[in-house]
Amino acid sequence: MAERRRRVIPLPFMQRSRPATQPVAPSAAEANPVPARSTIVDSAVYANGKRVSSPTTLAATYRSLHETPDGVAWIGLYRPSETELHSLAHEFNLHELAVEDAISAHQRPKLERYDDVLFVVLRAANYLDVPEEVSFGEVHLFVGPNFVITVRHSESPDLSQVRHRMEHDLDLLTLGTQSILYAIVDAIVDGYAPVVSGLANDIDEIEKQVFDGDANVSRRIYELSTEVIDFQRATHPLSDVVELLELGSQKYGVSQELQRNLRDVADHLTQVNERVDDFKRMLRDILTVNATLVSERQNARMTDLSENANRQGEEVKKISSWAAILFGPTLIAGIYGMNFKHMPELAWEFGYPLAVALMALTSVILYVVFKRRNWL
Repeated sequence: MAERRRRVIPLPFMQRSRPATQPVAPSAAEANPVPARSTIVDSAVYANGKRVSSPTTLAATYRSLHETPDGVAWIGLYRPSETELHSLAHEFNLHELAVEDAISAHQRPKLERYDDVLFVVLRAANYLDVPEEVSFGEVHLFVGPNFVITVRHSESPDLSQVRHRMEHDLDLLTLGTQSILYAIVDAIVDGYAPVVSGLANDIDEIEKQVFDGDANVSRRIYELSTEVIDFQRATHPLSDVVELLELGSQKYGVSQELQRNLRDVADHLTQVNERVDDFKRMLRDILTVNATLVSERQNARMTDLSENANRQGEEVKKISSWAAILFGPTLIAGIYGMNFKHMPELAWEFGYPLAVALMALTSVILYVVFKRRNWL
């Protein structure tokens, strides 16, 4: 597939030239107006690791950043409008493709570099006990030399705790915008631990259900397998993101402290991925075992049914045999018991003994026949 050409959104001063006598241009905040409705969760400008201002609008953030030497802006947005993102794009020269991704959301974890700006997509996960589901959140980060912009389209992850922790760790915050990025990645990876514990507990319960013969366990195995696959789609691509950050640490002058923190995050993420892979294999094995147990139980039921049918067949044979034995004498007695006037041997002296002998002989013959065939 042909690679899309990178297009940089032009800044105002790139659009036209002005004569030397032209008045001073307006500030970036005035040149890039923002809408009245703001979706800013928190916005702050930091200097030397300390918060120096807490503007409530994007325009005020732009002004404060320009007025603060060596300042760093951290802007947190929740479901921003296109107008707000375009305003940020003009102010910080964000790449158009990255802005489009931030608007549309529903991206897999990834890292892309546009000149001196990093665009990072991360997926947070949260385990819900009652429905036994994993909910996912998405955060997009624009990280530049003096700014960090976080764009969330869901309630999670809650980045306020990350901001609070960093504001109480001045040494970490003074390391620059990369420290904010690494802290957010660390928080998201730490948030995977409760999800892993919840999934492990569900698998333990499923194993018990399988061997207890629960009829509904197959559906639960399938639903949990889906949750594990979705979780895997959030954690596995993040390994590539962390690896790219590690590879670029030396090139872009990331401090040794941040590199150590990133390696620690990578170790935790590796453990999470290994557990997720184990969960996937375990569920596949559990599904196979469950299918085997179900098949064995079905075979046992079929065997019981066959044995019952055989026993019933034997009983039917015995009943039929005795009915046939009794049928011979009954037939003879019925015929000679009709008392018609003109019947052969009816008035014969030996007619009665002959009839009785014939009935007895018929019964004995049938008994011997059925006995040899094991019907009796």
